[in-house]
Amino acid sequence: MSIKTISDLDIAGRRVFIRVDFNVPLTPAGGVAEDTRIRESLPTIKYAIEQGARVVLASHLGRPKGKPDPKYSMAPVGERLAELLGAGAEVVLTDEPVGDGARKVVGDLKAGKVALLENLRFSPLEEANDDTFAKGLASYADVYINDAFGTAHRAHASTVGITKFVAAKGMGFLMDREVKFLGKLLGDVDRPFVAIIGGAKVSDKIGVLDNLLLRVNQILIGGAMANTFLKAKGGRLGRSLVEEDKLALARSFLKKAEDAGVDVLLPRDAIAAAGIKSDAGTVVPASDIPEDLAALDIGPETARGFADAIARAKTIFWNGPMGVFESQPFAAGTMAVARAVAASSALSVVGGGDSVAAIQKSGLANKITHISTGGGASLEFLEGKKLPGLAALEV
Repeated sequence: MSIKTISDLDIAGRRVFIRVDFNVPLTPAGGVAEDTRIRESLPTIKYAIEQGARVVLASHLGRPKGKPDPKYSMAPVGERLAELLGAGAEVVLTDEPVGDGARKVVGDLKAGKVALLENLRFSPLEEANDDTFAKGLASYADVYINDAFGTAHRAHASTVGITKFVAAKGMGFLMDREVKFLGKLLGDVDRPFVAIIGGAKVSDKIGVLDNLLLRVNQILIGGAMANTFLKAKGGRLGRSLVEEDKLALARSFLKKAEDAGVDVLLPRDAIAAAGIKSDAGTVVPASDIPEDLAALDIGPETARGFADAIARAKTIFWNGPMGVFESQPFAAGTMAVARAVAASSALSVVGGGDSVAAIQKSGLANKITHISTGGGASLEFLEGKKLPGLAALEV
């Protein structure tokens, strides 16, 4: 891809429209509960400020269903951003994403100052990639920068449409880092290359599994999706979540992996319980779950086997938890994988909301080479798909 970065463009004194991903979780009281995505955007925003740009930020937040909803206002995000930018920093929030009020705020911006547009999804035209809405956003921009990798797989007005109306365009430092690290996984890597794939559904991950199949040496499969593979091999899964309509797909994948000489490790034991609200689980064989129980985490033997494989790896990609890690009785498997990945000297890339949450929860995020901010976007990138938000930046 031939895409410029913000440092390749002349932005001094110009209006720089930066599409950021500030879709952060909020507290019940309406504050920012977790600010990783805001922090990840800081290098690009601070660079623009230091260059004397007039900075216009835009993002969506939550699912306001195409109309203004105070619950999803960008106000708390703007307040947190101002705190992170440091003493004296001010972030002016517009009262709408497009319109006279926003135009006035942007028009009054001085060099080195920051405006934040109100939630883009307060208009249904954002997700519709409407040209009129895109032109409205473009009217605030001399330069367009996309630094929101988490939305790069969406063809929306702020990620694709706007680029038709702004000549100078490129990506921010966060987007650049995402493309470089995820791109490495699709090129020549140090081996063994181990992919750890978890989560609930085979159907969500089969695309990335297929595309990585001829690139990796070993695939470790955990989470509820492992149940489908285990049943496809004749296992008894009790009340565990199984995609019955994906058993043939699972069998086909395992056959392709065998033909390709790729080692697929499935759980040997599991932590099973009556439900996710159970106070504790029981260790049982992963392919022989009692009829009244469900597998909710990988077991200790599996965790040790996965950790051994991870320790031998030179390149690691991890997407998806090993169980219902949000519940303490079923978090041990995911935490064991997090510790193993963090202890490795390999190039390690973690992608996907739940995997990232697990790494953050483990307190080991600083031990990971790259933590992707894009769940669906990182998966689609590794499936080999062309992301609309990236394609729109090509020159």
